[in-house]
Amino acid sequence: QVQLVESGGGLVQAGGSLGLTCAASGRTLYAMGWFRQAPGKERDFVAAISREGTKYYRDSVKGRFSISRNNALNTMFLQMNSLKPEDTAVYYCTADGGPISAVVDGTPSSWGQGIQVTVSS
Repeated sequence: QVQLVESGGGLVQAGGSLGLTCAASGRTLYAMGWFRQAPGKERDFVAAISREGTKYYRDSVKGRFSISRNNALNTMFLQMNSLKPEDTAVYYCTADGGPISAVVDGTPSSWGQGIQVTVSS
């Protein structure tokens, strides 16, 4: 059983920055990532990272968001810069013991509870 706990969300003005952290406990995780869900919309992929450090991003966050992880601490980070109002959403940490495709495709085995990120205009 894997437990994922997000932290670091909050309210920020457009153009500002926020950092999210996901702390994982349980078995070894190979793929980790972030999804987000805005009100009234579907949950969308944001970014993913393999244990070796291969990274994937949705097009709309490339150049603004940066995903990283610390394998020794079983922790993942999402640094979000140049935030826009359309980045407002609940952000979910995800993880899977298999290939990164499980996260990118939206079928990871574990999900966090989610954390709110609000960007004001």
